[in-house]
Amino acid sequence: MDASSQRLKNAIIENFGTPCPVIDLDVVERNIERVQRLCDEAGIANRPHIKTHKSPLLAKMQIEAGAKGITCQKLGEAEVMADAGITDIVIATNLLGAARSGRLAALQRRVGLKVCADNPVTLSHYAQAAAQAERKMDVIIECDTGQKRAGVETPGEALALAQIIRDDPNLNFVGILFYPSLDGWEHTQTFFDALTEGLHELGMQATIVSTGGSPNLVNLGKLKGATEHRAGTCIFNDLMMINAGVATQEDCAFQIYSSVVSRAGEERGILDAGSKTLTSDTGGLEGYGRIIEHPNARIHKFAEEHGFLDLSRCNDKPGVGDIVRVIPNHVCVAVNMVDQLVAVRGDEIVEVIPVAARGRLV
Repeated sequence: MDASSQRLKNAIIENFGTPCPVIDLDVVERNIERVQRLCDEAGIANRPHIKTHKSPLLAKMQIEAGAKGITCQKLGEAEVMADAGITDIVIATNLLGAARSGRLAALQRRVGLKVCADNPVTLSHYAQAAAQAERKMDVIIECDTGQKRAGVETPGEALALAQIIRDDPNLNFVGILFYPSLDGWEHTQTFFDALTEGLHELGMQATIVSTGGSPNLVNLGKLKGATEHRAGTCIFNDLMMINAGVATQEDCAFQIYSSVVSRAGEERGILDAGSKTLTSDTGGLEGYGRIIEHPNARIHKFAEEHGFLDLSRCNDKPGVGDIVRVIPNHVCVAVNMVDQLVAVRGDEIVEVIPVAARGRLV
């Protein structure tokens, strides 16, 4: 290990202890610039999803680089971003809980939101929230073209919702939201073309046509008529993105600095980062993260505060007291476990960034 990396490790443990979430701002900026460039080249707007970083500071970096507003997954995230002065917000999920609690109406009074729906029940509650806010609400219809998550499955279902929106004085139809599977873009085009024709017959038009996903950055521009793209993980990247072939280890800006606290057996060890740090989300991969210094080691099991190491494939095994850097399988859930990110450049700690929108359940 070079002296620069060791100096940074020493500074991290002396100032913060371990486990410690660290982001490299040079890599963050490079990732932001890359995604903005890809969107610009494809001729579509970049609307980054903040569910990964949950930080107004990082969201503003994305906007300053050219992003058109942001995407949130929860109303609570949007509240935090609005408090920071960000006002062009899409919330990409059905907000039934937030609408029923009155929080959607409260935020709508402050900021003209763009909210998503895939069913009449959600639309009914949006209309009530808009009436309470005394401000018409912009609605995007979510469509499923293969992911089998949320979203209507046929153009006919989408058109039925569009008519409900059109006929409700408190709602305003503004667009369509897709999250195509990697190989589902041809089907998405067919779906969108049929929906566009149906909207035209109704005298309606989608001004927002949003696609999503960091893995889908390789497909930017493939949907004729798309106006913007939502991607979140790409600001930090993780093992899932490496496995998908859209990032390299050098593109991973987020790492957990962790101490080896036990080597009770020749072929095993314990990290002080367990499920409360890296989470138990495997992302469909083997193990729970990659140790940069010992890539042949495997984090094969967790307790809350312990990461169990299988060192049987390592020639160079870590010792007690060693500080290692772990790239998580899924960075979004790992960020949501912590209150702050230690930001570095080179071997210098330059800032501590609050994860201001973490833990927002509503």
